[in-house]
Amino acid sequence: MESTGQHSPLGEDRPSPTSRPDAPGARTGQPGVVPSAEDGTMRAIVQREYGSADVLRLARVPRPAIAADQILVKVRAAGLDRGTWHLVTGTPYAIRLAMGLRRPRNPVPGMDLAGTVAAVGSKVTRFAVGDEVFGYGRGSFAEYAVAPEAKLAHKPAGLSFEQAAALAVSGSTAMQALRDAGRVRAGQRVLVIGASGGVGSYAVQLAKASGAEVTGVASTGKLDLVRALGAERAIDYTREDFADGSRSYDLIIDTGGNASLGRLRRALTPTGTAVIVGGENAGLWTGLGRQFRALALSPFIRQRLAVMFAREGAADLERLAELAAAGRVVPAIDATYPLERMPEALRHLEAGEVRGKAVVVV
Repeated sequence: MESTGQHSPLGEDRPSPTSRPDAPGARTGQPGVVPSAEDGTMRAIVQREYGSADVLRLARVPRPAIAADQILVKVRAAGLDRGTWHLVTGTPYAIRLAMGLRRPRNPVPGMDLAGTVAAVGSKVTRFAVGDEVFGYGRGSFAEYAVAPEAKLAHKPAGLSFEQAAALAVSGSTAMQALRDAGRVRAGQRVLVIGASGGVGSYAVQLAKASGAEVTGVASTGKLDLVRALGAERAIDYTREDFADGSRSYDLIIDTGGNASLGRLRRALTPTGTAVIVGGENAGLWTGLGRQFRALALSPFIRQRLAVMFAREGAADLERLAELAAAGRVVPAIDATYPLERMPEALRHLEAGEVRGKAVVVV
C-alpha cells in the first residue's frame, strides 16, 4: 500500500510489522521443526572451489539448520546478480578473507530469495510458518535456504515469487545509492550508468519515483528497456559519450565501473554528486581502486564523490514492497531458469547479455 506520509518515495526507516497469528499455514508446535522429507536432504547448486560457472554443480546436500533468530525458507525463486558472480569467482581476492581463502565456506551460492517460511527459530516474532517472504538469504540456489529474521519482509500479494526474488539485493542497493549516498531530490537531473542492469534498472525507476529527470546509459540493444523503465533519455554508450559536455547532471549513479573519475566529474554540475556503486572492473585484489581515489579527492573539490556499499535490512525491503505493490517499481526480469540451469544463467550475466535481472526458479 502506498505511503501517505510526507517522506521521500524512497522511504524512511520504520518499525517492522509483527506477523499475523492467523497467517496462512501458521501452526503451533515447537519452533524450528521442519516437516521430514525423505532423507532430510535437498537439491542445491554447489561449488567446492572458486572459478567460472564451470565449477557449479547440481547436487543433493543436507538441509540447513537454523538458529534462534533465523528462518528456514522453502525457496520458490532466487535472483541472480553481480554479487553472486564475485562470490563464485572469488574476485576481487579480498572477498576471500570473509568467504574462505581457498574455497567458499558456504558451498551453496545465492543471496536474493523469495519463498515460503518452512520453519522459524524460537526468537522469531515477525513471521510464521507458511508466510510468503522475500529478502536476503544464504545459499538461495537451493530448495531451502536460511535467512535472518531481520533481513526478510512479507512478499506483496500482487508480486510473483519470481518478481520478489529479483527485488531485494538490487532494489535495496539502488535505493540506498539514491537516497543515502546521492541525496536525490525532486527536479534534479540524474544520470544512471548501467541503467539496464540489475541495480541500474531499479535506480532509473526509483529516481523517477522521487521526481527526478532521468537519463540512462546502456548498450544499443538495451535502450528500449531503459526507456520502458521511465528514463526521459537513453544514451547508447557505443555511439555517444555522456561526458561530452553537452549536458550536465546533479547526480550520477555509476553501476558500470568503467568511467574514470575525470569523466564523471565532466558530466556533473559544479556542485553535483557522483555515487560509485560496487567494484566492477576495479582490479583483482580489492576492487576498490576507483573508490579509494574518489574518497581521497572529494574533500578538495566542490563536487561530491561518494562511495556506497549496500546494507541488508528489512526496512528497505518493506519500502520496496510498498512501491512494487503500488506499481511504482516493477522488477525487470530478462529470463527465468530452472535450478539445474543456474550456471547457464551466470554465464549470460557475465557476458553482459542479461537485461535487468535473471531469476532461477526452484
